Amino acid sequence: MAGVAKIPVIDISDNNQDQARVAKELVEAAIEHGFIYIKNTGNDIPVEDVDAAFELARKLFKETPVEEKQACTIQKNNRGWSAMHYETLDPKNQRVGDFKEAFNFGEPSQQGHLQQPIPPTIRSAEPFISRFHTLCHHLSLRLNTLLGQGLSVSPPDFFTSAHLRENGASGTILRLLYYPAPSSLAGAEEEEKKGDGDVRAGAHSDYGSMTLLFRLKGQAGLEIQTREGTWVPVPVCPPGTETDPAPPILVNIGDLLSYWTNGLLRSTVHRVVFPGGEGSTVEGETGGEERYSIAYFCHPVGTMKLEPVPSERVRAFGEEQNGKGVINGERKMLTADEHLNMRLQASYLKLYEDEKKE
Repeated sequence: MAGVAKIPVIDISDNNQDQARVAKELVEAAIEHGFIYIKNTGNDIPVEDVDAAFELARKLFKETPVEEKQACTIQKNNRGWSAMHYETLDPKNQRVGDFKEAFNFGEPSQQGHLQQPIPPTIRSAEPFISRFHTLCHHLSLRLNTLLGQGLSVSPPDFFTSAHLRENGASGTILRLLYYPAPSSLAGAEEEEKKGDGDVRAGAHSDYGSMTLLFRLKGQAGLEIQTREGTWVPVPVCPPGTETDPAPPILVNIGDLLSYWTNGLLRSTVHRVVFPGGEGSTVEGETGGEERYSIAYFCHPVGTMKLEPVPSERVRAFGEEQNGKGVINGERKMLTADEHLNMRLQASYLKLYEDEKKE
């Protein structure tokens, strides 16, 4: 494996800059890479809130009794706790589920309440979780607005309107993630890790419109698949961001924006690997310790149809592709919820198998 991912870093925080230029840069990055670094200067997501979210994750995964988490086990609405190996992101190639824990928080109510069970140990954090959820929502709306502008979509607010909470419920999720240290694995688990190619989270594309990913400095593991099929690591702090208040927010295009644009915007396959496996390393990063990340999976209103948006560039690209406009080799006319449910059933095998037994 050679080098690291050459993903552009874009600053959208300055309201005085040329928004048309920024929109064009976002679109070109989404087409070429499917991933974009957004400088985190604290204007959209305050740095102290990002720090607090990671502290909450540590409390949830390290201090919360397992019985409390089990009482909040993930349901078919994609909310709640998933234990080690419960989720399998690459079921065709993984022998066991992902080496991670996760907790999914759905969209808060208009009153700011989380509409799902919450472990008592972190229940006092409900207002913060709701606020952080909303901060991410507002940033995703800005990014959707800029992408619509860059693609000259008509009406220009198509992407934004599709994601407004007041227009209907969605599958949007704020997810806290914890990957235990490799040294904590022993015996059979160590053999399973090697058998799955030292992969912590299986290769997959994201299910929604876009993902906002927050990571901690020095924690390696994320890789993306290039157009040539090779894997390259994605640095937490790419060149030029080392002294920023916080690592940049990594944005990646999901399946739905790719569907909406006839495949023009790229929903890139990615994975998380253990150190010392097939993956290369990034200077200053290590995968030898436990790893945390926070992902905001932005989804449109569930009833939205995934038909190509009205954009000349999208239409022309579809014609170049002989009308295929595909993701993973296939084009189906689905709603956002139908696509999400299809992907969840493939990832949470145990959840749906247990239901069949009842």
